[in-house]
Amino acid sequence: MFAEAAQGHELVEWLPHEGPAPAIDGFGAAIVFGAEAQVDQEEAFPWLRPEKRVVGELLARGTPVLGVCFGSQLLAELAGAEVRRAAEPEIGWYGVELTPEGSADPLLGFLPERFESLQWHHYEWLLPAGAVGLARSARCLQAFRLEGRPVWGVQFHPEVTEADYSSWLDEFSDDPGAVATGLDPEAVRTETAGKIAAWNDVGRGIAERFLATTA
Repeated sequence: MFAEAAQGHELVEWLPHEGPAPAIDGFGAAIVFGAEAQVDQEEAFPWLRPEKRVVGELLARGTPVLGVCFGSQLLAELAGAEVRRAAEPEIGWYGVELTPEGSADPLLGFLPERFESLQWHHYEWLLPAGAVGLARSARCLQAFRLEGRPVWGVQFHPEVTEADYSSWLDEFSDDPGAVATGLDPEAVRTETAGKIAAWNDVGRGIAERFLATTA
């Protein structure tokens, strides 16, 4: 998703598996969301190559970029970091703690030092060289910023609605990694129903602060 840095942001959406990339001249910011693919699956998902080219060009131009889940992994890879399968996936609600740098960060600093986050990922990234770690869970790093640049990656899912997450849970049994966790998807669904409204407020706060960096 790309947004023009102006009041009344113009929104341009691109689904890489459905068509060629739009021309990015004049784009004020970009948000890179999740995907069914992992960053190392270019052979299985050929659309990964053009997506990586586009995001790499945006980074080269100094365009503000926010990567979410897969998007954060893609940013980490482009910044030279290792992206790998996590020792354990995170699916459902997990505690996250901000680092001191995270508490001072313009994007995440409005959050409490410890908060619950909604997750669904099997891969993790290591901190890119020159990046600042902003948050982590008990299992892995959760947020970073490239030093001196308006580029952030968050591993958790601040953008997901209840309907979105429910649709993922509907396909829980088709995800071998999810099944292997032993989680009860209906218990996760019930927990999400009670927590998603406040979590969506967090997502809106992050989006508003990200767009403010483009002004």
